[in-house]
Amino acid sequence: MERERMNVLIVGLNYAPEPVGIGPYTTGMAQALAAAGHGVTVVCGKAYYPRWELHAEHRAPGVLRAIEYGVTVVRVPHYIPTKPSGAKRLVHHLTFMLQAIPAALRAARHNRPDVVICIAPSLISVVAARLVARRTGARLWLHIQDFEVEAAFATGLLRDGGVMARLARGFERWSFAATRISSISPQMCARLVAGGVAPERVIEFRNWADIDTIRPMTGPSAYAGEFGITTPYVALYSGNIGNKQGIEILIDVARLLAHRTDLTFVIAGEGALLAQLVAAAQGLANVRFEPLQPRERLTELLGLATLHLLPQLAGAADLVLPSKLTNMLASGRPVVATASAGTGLAHECEGCGLVTEPGDAPAMAAAIEALLDDPEARARFGAEARLRAEERWSRVAILDRFETALRACVVAG
Repeated sequence: MERERMNVLIVGLNYAPEPVGIGPYTTGMAQALAAAGHGVTVVCGKAYYPRWELHAEHRAPGVLRAIEYGVTVVRVPHYIPTKPSGAKRLVHHLTFMLQAIPAALRAARHNRPDVVICIAPSLISVVAARLVARRTGARLWLHIQDFEVEAAFATGLLRDGGVMARLARGFERWSFAATRISSISPQMCARLVAGGVAPERVIEFRNWADIDTIRPMTGPSAYAGEFGITTPYVALYSGNIGNKQGIEILIDVARLLAHRTDLTFVIAGEGALLAQLVAAAQGLANVRFEPLQPRERLTELLGLATLHLLPQLAGAADLVLPSKLTNMLASGRPVVATASAGTGLAHECEGCGLVTEPGDAPAMAAAIEALLDDPEARARFGAEARLRAEERWSRVAILDRFETALRACVVAG
C-alpha cells in the first residue's frame, strides 16, 4: 500500500553547500524526505559556515530560490559577522529569524505543511516555525543539535545571571512547547525530560555517518604527500575551529609531544578561532594547518589519521555531541577525546579509543603516546570504531526511523 505523502516545511539556518556542522544533516534529512515522496520546502540562510563568510554562489541580493534534489530551497539574507562575538551572534540569529518569518509564511501559503520542523541552532528561528504551525494547523517539531542557550553560557558567549540570562532561559522554555522535540544523543534527550518535557514528546534522532562512502583505508592517504608529511604517525583534527570545541588544548598537547619526531599534528578546518590557534602554534614544527578539504575526499582525509583528536569543553558536556565523531568512527581509526566520565561523548567513544578529562593536556598527550606505542590497541580500537559506526550511525536506518516518527507525529499529534 502506498504511504501517504506529507508536506514538510523545514526552518533552519544552516544548509548545503556548507560542508561541516549542522548543514549537512539538515540537507540529508530534507533530501531523504523528498526521495521518499514527500513535499519538502526548506527556509534557510545563505551559506556562510564555517568561514563566517558568504559563499560566492549566494552573493546575489535578496531571497534565492531553487529546486535541489527534489527539495524547494528558499535562502534568505542575514547578517554574517566576520568576527563573531556574543552580541554579534545574537544579531546574526535574529536577522535570520526576521527574514525567515515572511519566507516561511509565503512557503506555507504555496504548499500548506502538515509539519513544520525547526532546527536549533538557530533556536530563535522557532518563532518563525511556531507562527507558521499555528496559522496552518501543522504539527511543530523542534530538532535540537545543540542546547544553544546553555552552550552560550558554558563557552562564555553569554554571562550567567542577570536579565539576559533569565530572558534566554525563558525563551528556551517557551521554545520547548512543540508537538515533538528530538535531539541527537540519549543524554541530550534525557536532559530534555529532566527539564520538564514529557517523555512521550521526546525522540532520539541521531546524526549519521556516511558509512557507505567513508571506508577504512588500508593503504597510505594521498594527503600525506600533498601536505608534505613525512612522519609515520598523524594526529588529525578535522572540522570547525570554533569556541565549543576547546580546541586550544591541541596546541598545548603538541608542545608536550614536540619530542616525538615521528608524529605530526594536522588541524584541517576553518572557523572563528583559526587565527588565534595559528598564532598559538608559532614555533611548533610538529603542527600543520590545512584548509577544509572537499567532501568527496573525506575518506582520504580521515584515512590520513593514525588517530583522531576530539576535544570538548567540560562545560559543553551533553549540551552538544560533536557531529564529526560519526565519520571519525566510520574511518576505522581510534579516537582520543576529552570528555568527563558519564557524558554522552565519553559513552560514544568507549571502546573506540581513549578518553581524558577536558582541559588536561598532559593526560591527552599521554593517551596519544600510549596509542602510538601500541599498534595492537590502535587496531582493536579502530575495528571497534568502524563496527560502532555501522551499528549506531547508519544513515539509512536513522533516517527511516525519523520518517516513521515524523509520520506518527502528523497522524497522532
